[in-house]
Amino acid sequence: MIELYLSKVTETSETEQAGKLYARVNYKQALSVSDMARHMAEHNTVFSEGSILGVLTDFVKCVREQVLNGNTVKIDNLAIFKATVEANGLETLYDAQTDKVAQASLGELKQGDKTGPAVKTVKLLAQSTGDLTRDELKKVVKLSWTDKAKAEIAAAKGSLTPSTSPTGEGSDNTGGSGNTSGSTGDNTGGNTGGDNGGGSAGFETGN
Repeated sequence: MIELYLSKVTETSETEQAGKLYARVNYKQALSVSDMARHMAEHNTVFSEGSILGVLTDFVKCVREQVLNGNTVKIDNLAIFKATVEANGLETLYDAQTDKVAQASLGELKQGDKTGPAVKTVKLLAQSTGDLTRDELKKVVKLSWTDKAKAEIAAAKGSLTPSTSPTGEGSDNTGGSGNTSGSTGDNTGGNTGGDNGGGSAGFETGN
């Protein structure tokens, strides 16, 4: 069950989203590799928590190694991991005036430079695959409001008792309350009502 809270874009925001309310995911926990090993060990497996942790730790190291070697790593029904770059726009491969050539390196182009470092930054790209593609997630996901969001909706209706979603669609109010830290507030971040396009969900990590 994925629980949602409501976030309002500031009224003074100079965007078309100004003043609108958007649903955000209320994340309950941040699970580490150790937490996942403990969780997996509870599934009546013959392997101990320590054994699972060792395998997962080595797996993470190996995925990192392969990605840095320019390979893609597909974990079935989870994600495809690969490195991607944000490139600089080079005007030429060689600038005779400065005697500079295009370089397979990281860096910023200085003002007036026609060539130089080809790459601005490197990112890790994780694209969902198999049972986690956008179309598959739509089939199985269950949504619910947090208790705080239910109270906000009830207040908007002038009712003292939280009830169902005013739209009656896309939500299930029978789930647990979870973490109620989410609240209506100013937030001009992502998830402003659109999607990223394409047939599968994807996300980028890294700075």
